[in-house]
Amino acid sequence: MPDWSYHGIFKPVLSKLPAYISREFIHRGMSTIASLPLGPHLIHFLGREECSPHLNKQIKGMKFTNPVGLSGKIDPLLTGTSAFVHLGFGFIEIGPVTLQASSESCYPDADHKEQRIQFSDPLESIGLERTLEKLRKIRKKQPFIIRLSGTPEELSIMMQQLDVFADGYIVEADELHSTIHSDKPIFISNPTLELLYTLNVEDISGIIVEKNEFNTLLSTVRSYRKAIPAISIITTGEIREPSQALSLLSEGADLLLLSDGYVFSGPGLTKRINEALLDDLNDQLPPQKGWQSYWCFGLFIFIGGLLALLFSLTSVTLPYDEHYLGMQRESIAGFNDRIVKFMSHDRMTLAGTMISGGIVYMQLAFHGVRRGLLWAKQSIDIAAITGFLGIFLFIGYGYFDWLHLLFWLILLPSYVYGWIHTREIKGTPSSRNRRNHKLWLQSLYGQLAFVVLGFSFVLGGLVISYYGVTSVFVPTDLLYLCMPPEILHEFNQNLIPVIAHDRAGFGSALVSVGLLVLTLSLWGFQQGNKWVWWTLLIGGLPAFISGIYIHFAIGYTSFLHLLPAYFAIGLFLIGLVKTYSFFHKDRDNDER
Repeated sequence: MPDWSYHGIFKPVLSKLPAYISREFIHRGMSTIASLPLGPHLIHFLGREECSPHLNKQIKGMKFTNPVGLSGKIDPLLTGTSAFVHLGFGFIEIGPVTLQASSESCYPDADHKEQRIQFSDPLESIGLERTLEKLRKIRKKQPFIIRLSGTPEELSIMMQQLDVFADGYIVEADELHSTIHSDKPIFISNPTLELLYTLNVEDISGIIVEKNEFNTLLSTVRSYRKAIPAISIITTGEIREPSQALSLLSEGADLLLLSDGYVFSGPGLTKRINEALLDDLNDQLPPQKGWQSYWCFGLFIFIGGLLALLFSLTSVTLPYDEHYLGMQRESIAGFNDRIVKFMSHDRMTLAGTMISGGIVYMQLAFHGVRRGLLWAKQSIDIAAITGFLGIFLFIGYGYFDWLHLLFWLILLPSYVYGWIHTREIKGTPSSRNRRNHKLWLQSLYGQLAFVVLGFSFVLGGLVISYYGVTSVFVPTDLLYLCMPPEILHEFNQNLIPVIAHDRAGFGSALVSVGLLVLTLSLWGFQQGNKWVWWTLLIGGLPAFISGIYIHFAIGYTSFLHLLPAYFAIGLFLIGLVKTYSFFHKDRDNDER
């Protein structure tokens, strides 16, 4: 559940419900999606949670992809853990686990005004047996550190049974006992410095620092690090924005556990922290080989769109069209002058879509692939491969022109060369965002608008393609033409296949551009990415202008027919307005 859906759709509704009900609704829903055959891929597609190797850490033999973990307080019943393993966390805390399920716990209470959650005391626990049942069903992707609570004898029993799932343990300081042993690291929760001084530091795996106020948490970490420099420190609580996470890490924390801040800031907090950490590293890589080929691929599409626009404004039909029809444009216009206008309407909308797609391809290549960003390459690949497959739609109604095949053959080598030379690309994005400011929150609503716009383009393209290979016309088309398909077929049996060819081509192009807009909106929203905003603006204008202009130019102004375009323009403008300040804002100030 990315931040744009969490804040834009779910949170306003779920915040009205009791904390327990909203928590379980979200967790069970996410776990249901994760359990589907393609569920993990859908989660990754929407959230994009891969981590840069530069953020990898190793502590006490445990390998972490990044230093951000999830506190067990968020999912004490383990109803959402099968989904959380796919959300980019470097590690996950399980528990607290007690030998028997807790009967004294109460449900958490969320204060949305103060942005605090009052967790039950003692914390909720489903007991050892239920925990084992749940863990057996989870496909583990990162270290699990299991928090235990009980007597020394109970702790030993639980460690023996949980050892196959655990990469480490957390034990309360007042429950620590000399009889407790494990081959796995054991972290002590909230120990005093006096207790640590009485222990052999080399035998201590690390400590957990838990505080309810950020400045107290920060100063406590600083004190521990100064007193015992070699000790591993994990903090939990009071992290609501990336700047706080960066401050804790700079003061000596090794790992971070997100708790109530994760609930109020949104599921994207993990990703935002990792992007901020990467931004701090400021690692500049040489330009990625092969990006120029991807850029040329976009340039060829752009030029092809300009040529298509020129033809749609002048002759409309090309020589091979007239050869296939067995008549010239004038003969068609003499029968019904709206037929040629209708054909120009399809061809100009295709031209505008191609020009827009070419611009987006070039921008992704130059600003994304050139910098080694994996998401930019995959955005190009998804849209390009879809576009190449769309050539088969052209023959779905019996008409295939060789100009499209020639264009396809020109594009293919450029794309293949780019794909081959960028296969090893692995870069992940960084972000200048550090705060949960209004600009960030506003941008989420803008991002939601662009995501819906991308989905709408894909859906619209599929519908148009379907009509292109089946009935060809929608009711408003026939009203504009003032004649049914039977008369068109009687006039020239090859006329409808030519129109179907145009429809299918436009539908295919719209699907590809929709995928570009969708993936750019899902994966490219990092603060300071001015190029993303300008790509969406400049890339959107040709498609919208050509699409609206040609309808009014030929008198095809049916409100019902143009309603999807008006809806898309509304989303486009909302997205641009809501995201402008976020994309043009420089790095936020840290709390360090």
